[in-house]
Amino acid sequence: MTKNVKWHYGRITATDRAEATGGEGLTVWLTGLSGSGKSTIAFATEEKLVGLHRAAYVLDGDNLRHGLNADLGFTPSDRTENVRRVGALALLMADAGLIALVPLVSPYAADRARVKGSHDAAGVRFLEVHVDAPLEVCEKRDTKGLYVKARAGNLPDMTGIDAPYQAPEQPDLRLQTAVVSVDEAVDTLLKAIDVRI
Repeated sequence: MTKNVKWHYGRITATDRAEATGGEGLTVWLTGLSGSGKSTIAFATEEKLVGLHRAAYVLDGDNLRHGLNADLGFTPSDRTENVRRVGALALLMADAGLIALVPLVSPYAADRARVKGSHDAAGVRFLEVHVDAPLEVCEKRDTKGLYVKARAGNLPDMTGIDAPYQAPEQPDLRLQTAVVSVDEAVDTLLKAIDVRI
């Protein structure tokens, strides 16, 4: 916590924001291996939500590394800082009344727990979603070619290969993307979000 700073509160309530954005703000944190389907599900869910007149935005891990997190690599400490920054941004967006969809590998359970804790402390809803696909399925998909590079020794610190992934033990929702379609996963996620129109 930075010293000599104080949080400033405005006059707008959570109810005011919900009326302006179409409903309660919350963060949907999608964690899983690269290739599990996190971003695909997040963007498809965003499309559905916006179609239902709900303010939603995807904070995609790769996209954020083009700007906010461009200075971070993939060391354990950089991964922790990546999650901290994205978690703080998601909390602000959710507090503003948006649905923040966060597809981020976020391999360490402690980092995800800190983000959840910050949401709990602020009274902002947080859903942890494990986008669960076996490593062999993710490697077959390999949409970015990362696993091929990692197996060839050209990409160190690849989660699931030579860097650990700590899967959530009790996520709010588990989407097994090796056995369900994207549409089925999105429908299940929308039910968990409990969209009210």
